[in-house]
Amino acid sequence: MFLICGMVALLSACGFQFANQGGIEKEFQTLKLQSADPYDYLSREVRSQLRLHQVNIVESGDVPELRIKGQSISSNVVSVFKQGREAEKLLTLNLNATMYIPGRGEFPLTVRNSRTFFDDSRAALAKSAEEDVIHNDMRAQAARQLIIKIISLQKQLSITP
Repeated sequence: MFLICGMVALLSACGFQFANQGGIEKEFQTLKLQSADPYDYLSREVRSQLRLHQVNIVESGDVPELRIKGQSISSNVVSVFKQGREAEKLLTLNLNATMYIPGRGEFPLTVRNSRTFFDDSRAALAKSAEEDVIHNDMRAQAARQLIIKIISLQKQLSITP
């Protein structure tokens, strides 16, 4: 118990912080958000995550611009039943985006996450609904990961002149 308290005190006193901890700093507090479909689930999740980090989203101006280039979800068979039918799939979401910063250029941001999905052919309707829920969960996680990438990019840009 004393060891744990000592470690906490030591780490808090030395200024230790987790990587990408904290919010989006002043340079990216006002952004434009561009997407092919601004009302799809992913765009709404990204907009929501930006607002959670107190980012003001504007339509015009000479401010940094987050451009969501596209997303794709692929599925690969991981295991099969004895009868040769699919038993489990690996669903993978790939998100491509760029951050355009006036005067500095465009920086690519990519996010990839995966989930497994048990494919029970006896419950087709439930399977379809469950797969939709998993896809939306993957998009929500991709939006959170995109914010982490933006914070990381901002820290990299503040270090380099």
